[in-house]
Amino acid sequence: MKGNEAIAHAAIRYGCDGYFGYPITPQSEVLETLEELMPWETTGMVVLQAESEVAAINMVYGGASTGKAVMTSSSSPGVSLKQEGISYIAAAELPALVLNVMRGGPGLGTIQPSQADYFQACKGGGHGDYHLIVLAPSTVQEMVDFVGLGFDLAFKYTNPAMILADGVVGQMMEKVVLPEQRPRRTEEEIRKQCPWAADGRKGGRKRNVITSLELESSRMEVINERLQARYAEIAKNETRWEEIDTADADYLIVAFGSVARICTKAKEIAAKEGIKVGILRPITLWPFPYEAIEKAAQGKKGILCVELNAGQMIEDVRLAVHDNLPVKHFGRLGGIIPSPEEVLVALKEKIIK
Repeated sequence: MKGNEAIAHAAIRYGCDGYFGYPITPQSEVLETLEELMPWETTGMVVLQAESEVAAINMVYGGASTGKAVMTSSSSPGVSLKQEGISYIAAAELPALVLNVMRGGPGLGTIQPSQADYFQACKGGGHGDYHLIVLAPSTVQEMVDFVGLGFDLAFKYTNPAMILADGVVGQMMEKVVLPEQRPRRTEEEIRKQCPWAADGRKGGRKRNVITSLELESSRMEVINERLQARYAEIAKNETRWEEIDTADADYLIVAFGSVARICTKAKEIAAKEGIKVGILRPITLWPFPYEAIEKAAQGKKGILCVELNAGQMIEDVRLAVHDNLPVKHFGRLGGIIPSPEEVLVALKEKIIK
């Protein structure tokens, strides 16, 4: 099935309580598939097409406040509209899942694939000092797997998570193994897992109030310090990456999402020419695998960072290695996808020379 369709099936099987979205190419099949499957008749999952992206993210904010497993999906311009709500959710310390199937920009741009939302997803996007847990799938199977992983991490750390996919992964079709159906949590289970949740309790019992507002500066600093401590814990425990033949390679390519697959093919072509290339694929874009890249870069002659943008992840790659190691960028813009041969040419021209 398509990556977008797989997201919908995975959300139902995870036991998602609610999806709130709005159509935009190239992710519209998520909402369309959920509407076709009608999970409200089987699991009780709410599926609602909101009147706008802003409305959708605030519905997620409300649902997350009650301890429900809620999510939304969109594509680049739509996620831009959701940024204020995402910042509120992060500040309120709530679990939620956001899917961004990236398209070319800036502006309305193109409906073709891109990876130009890296800064937006990994450097905050909205206002204030906050982080999302960002997962970057390269296969349709990972689109499925990261729904469960994203929700689990979001609830573990009471922090929103994002699946940052590109239009290639959202639209391409592959065989997938779907997880078993999880039962939806009962209200009693939600109260036990989420004692902070707002549930409208009355009768003299203390009500939980969910807010991202704090007018007293000293208390706001305490909140920010608590968030930063949580982010440090996430970075320590949840950094994920994949390495392919990095130990014996002379050169290293760093790429994420669908581009990592293209680079893996370029590596195979390079091997036939006697060029030893290793691949490092960040799976979590935040937290970013700085230490893994630093270790993999040892003994290498150079690093090529390949992205569908003008050079965004390369800034983090450069932070991970010493200044004397050449780190160059190769990317295509406007929705154009490079071939493995183009990647190899770029490696030769920019790094091997």
